[in-house]
Amino acid sequence: MMQLTLIGWGAIGQAVASRLDGEPGLRLAQVIVTDRRLASVRQQLGDSVVVATQLDHALMREWQQNRDHVLVLECAGHSAIDRHVLPALAAGFECALLSIGALSEEGLPQAIEAAALSGQTQAHLLSGAIGGIDALASAQLLGLDSVHYVGRKPPMGFLGTPAEAVVDLSALTQPHVLLKASAREAARLYPKNANVAATVSLAGLGLDATQVELIADPSVTQNIHEITARGAFGEFHITLKGNPLASNPKTSALTVLSAVRFVLNQVRPITI
Repeated sequence: MMQLTLIGWGAIGQAVASRLDGEPGLRLAQVIVTDRRLASVRQQLGDSVVVATQLDHALMREWQQNRDHVLVLECAGHSAIDRHVLPALAAGFECALLSIGALSEEGLPQAIEAAALSGQTQAHLLSGAIGGIDALASAQLLGLDSVHYVGRKPPMGFLGTPAEAVVDLSALTQPHVLLKASAREAARLYPKNANVAATVSLAGLGLDATQVELIADPSVTQNIHEITARGAFGEFHITLKGNPLASNPKTSALTVLSAVRFVLNQVRPITI
């Protein structure tokens, strides 16, 4: 039996739980939320799920002692990694992360690795809204020469970012390049748009050698991701046009599905 903990109960967490509901060999056992949401989520989920503001490591050890598979899935945003994921890894609990953009923070990838080594467990970085990560990570083993990521969104997809200071997003009539920089710089300046660029870079050449271009494009209605990679393996070009999650237009539906697929691969007898 898998005992699943979700860190976060927003649109992503709820969509993941809904899609996993009823899966044999899997139980949603624990949900971690903020103080503000504690009472409402407890009322929503009832007594069958532990709802708390901190992981109950003692309870999780009991599950492990019962030979259950204990998995922590982070879908709460960057701050959850410091607060919940690092201590869980150090305590020996396997974790899967969706907030990959956080790893652009100096020293955080090393901290995650050190915590996982200390706890003799693993941290899984999920592909989220982008495809082709398996091919990119495989190609990296033979050597990559260049990796270029282009993120294209409707202008309003960049609300609340530095783009508002350099262009009138609502007045754009043609594509406008907001940024050409390394993945690390893109994540620093556009943290709300950093997850895909960070995932691509961590699978390939790293944050400093991966080139990123962000474009506000009034002619598109979807979030469009393009990866071009070249190396000893050959080269590939991938374009993915992602539809938003119905309950939260700022989130790609594929982000949820990537987490669901990962969890299902832990409990089903055949995986791909």
